[in-house]
Amino acid sequence: MAVTASAVKELRERTGAGMLDCKKALDETNGDIDKAIALLREKGLAAAANKAGRVATEGVVESYIHGGGRIGVLVEINCETDFVGKTDQFKEFARDIAMHIAAANPKFVRREEVPTEELEKEKEILRNQALNEGKPEKIVEKMVEGRINKYYEEHCLLEQAFVKDPDKTINTLLNEKISTIGENISIRRFVRYELGEGLEKKQDNFVEEVMAQVNK
Repeated sequence: MAVTASAVKELRERTGAGMLDCKKALDETNGDIDKAIALLREKGLAAAANKAGRVATEGVVESYIHGGGRIGVLVEINCETDFVGKTDQFKEFARDIAMHIAAANPKFVRREEVPTEELEKEKEILRNQALNEGKPEKIVEKMVEGRINKYYEEHCLLEQAFVKDPDKTINTLLNEKISTIGENISIRRFVRYELGEGLEKKQDNFVEEVMAQVNK
């Protein structure tokens, strides 16, 4: 059974889980929303929704420097209490996120941050691509919707596959930490610098480089 965007939206509104997690849950339960809710609860993802409204102003600004100063990342991750912000578990999570940003180079934290102008431009490109492939106009919009979701997965931090465990999205990892720690946690913002960015230079595979360093 094909999972519809409206079903994903309803499941997200009812559980507070991420879009990708909701889609996967619906895929696994053949589109049954009640079973999908139960599945998300079993995974600890729906439980995180109960904490999402809490104010989180404590936390850390974590840094990660890669390749002898070739890439630098600063990320602000918030929690509810200073106590949690100082725990090794929270700090390790923040460092993993900073390292992921260095490797995966997201442009935004979440899909809601993508500027409307950029999104519409991307949709137009994808629409023209589909038409140039000879696809019927009646299915082009569905194709564009699917490819836009791929765009979100590539450019939005929360929807990217975690470099240390590609079976999890960053949003899944975040919700697991919320459930484990028991406080609302929010990845607020980040900045990523790359040496010589914008200048013509040799292109390297930084994901492989970062992971090689992590696995030493």
